[in-house]
Amino acid sequence: MSTGTPTVTPAAVEVHGVHKWYGALRVLDGVDLTVRPGEVTVILGPSGSGKSTLLRVINHLEKPEIGYVSVNGELIGVRRQGERLKELSERAILTQRSRIGFVFQNFNLFPHLTVLDNVAAAPVATGRLAKPEALALARELLDRVGLADRTGAYPRQLSGGQQQRVAIARALALRPGVILFDEPTSALDPELVGEVLAVIKDLATSGTTLVIVTHEVGFAREVADRVVFIDGGRIVEQGPPSEVLDRPRHERTRDFLSKVL
Repeated sequence: MSTGTPTVTPAAVEVHGVHKWYGALRVLDGVDLTVRPGEVTVILGPSGSGKSTLLRVINHLEKPEIGYVSVNGELIGVRRQGERLKELSERAILTQRSRIGFVFQNFNLFPHLTVLDNVAAAPVATGRLAKPEALALARELLDRVGLADRTGAYPRQLSGGQQQRVAIARALALRPGVILFDEPTSALDPELVGEVLAVIKDLATSGTTLVIVTHEVGFAREVADRVVFIDGGRIVEQGPPSEVLDRPRHERTRDFLSKVL
C-alpha cells in the first residue's frame, strides 16, 4: 500500500544568544536567529566563520556554552530547571533529532546497506513505520530525488551526487519539520553539483523549512527567502537576497561577495 507523499508541518527555529567556543577559540559569539515556518534561509560566510557549527548547535550535535535553541517552541537538547537549563538524556535528544533532518557534507550513508535500506532504516529504527511501509516510503522518496532505478545499489556504486541525493531522501523519510544542509555540494565534483541543487530547489518550493549552509551564491539568490552572512562567529547582516547579495550594507559582506561572485 502506498504511503503517499510525506505530509510535513514546517517548523519554526529560534536561536537565542548562542555562544560556542573550543578552548580559547570563540566559534559562535552571541548568535540570534529566527527562521519562520516554511522559510528557506541560506547561511553564507568564509571558512571558519561558524556556519557549520551553528547548524550543529541547532540539532544539538554541538552543545552551546551559553544560549539555547528551540524548534516550534520546544527547547532542543535541554529543559528548564528553575533558572537553569539542564541537559536532556541522550535518548530524549535522539528523539528530538529525529524531527530535525540533517544532510552532511560527506553523505554519511551506511556502506553495508543498499540505497533503499539506507532510506528506510530510520523510520523503522524509530518505530515510526513497519518495514514494509518504510520500504514503500523509501521507494517514493528515491523516485522524488531521481534515483528510482538505483534502489538495489550500494553507496560505493554511486557517484557523489547520487549519494547526496540518497542522503536527502533519507532526511525526508522521518518527515522532519526542518532540514539542515551543511555545505551539501562541497564534497562533489563541479559537474555533479547541479543535480543536488536541483533536488534542494524542489524542496524549497514545497514549503519545508530549510536552513542551508553553502558557498553557492547564485543558488542562494535563486532559492533563499533570507540570506544570513556570518563572520567571526557573528551574524554581520541578514535580509532578502536582493538586499544582502545585491546591496549589502556592511563592508565585510561586500568584501566577501567580491571574492566569490
